[in-house]
Amino acid sequence: MEKITVKKMEVDRMENKIRLAGILKESLVNGPGMRRVFFSQGCSHDCIGCFNPDTHDFNGGFLWDRDELIKEVLDNPLLKGVTFSGGDPFEQPEAFGYMAENLKKHGVNIWSYTGYTFEYLVENMHKKPYWEIMLNSIDVLVDGKFQEELKEDNLKYRGSSNQRIIDVRKSLANKTVITVSY
Repeated sequence: MEKITVKKMEVDRMENKIRLAGILKESLVNGPGMRRVFFSQGCSHDCIGCFNPDTHDFNGGFLWDRDELIKEVLDNPLLKGVTFSGGDPFEQPEAFGYMAENLKKHGVNIWSYTGYTFEYLVENMHKKPYWEIMLNSIDVLVDGKFQEELKEDNLKYRGSSNQRIIDVRKSLANKTVITVSY
């Protein structure tokens, strides 16, 4: 009986964790203004030429307490927002959905990158309810797999020209993709 209790306690402690490859405390290149960047650990897209291949392994990285990460963001007056990068944050929708929803309650600007397309996320969010929570909390989504043959060095906030910078709120309200240019 005690083993079950110990396992239950371990699971409870894990529920408030997020697996990250790393954190950039202050960045000016992952969205507008000074931002905190959370690099998700785990990605199934396997894009050729990915700039961050060590984030692909779902068992790599480190576990972090989500509430502590949220508090650190809210306690830093220099930050203009957060960016979820990868790996792919949509591969950990419960953890990133929790963070996005709680940061949005405090008016934090949220960007996220994903290898999925916006249309795919919307069409499948009934299967993965935390995708809906994430989409309803994110301001801007940079979507699409990185495609090495479409790489352009002068693109702002994206690696290849197929990737779109999407205004999520307007896109959800209008039921069509509305991009933002930078």
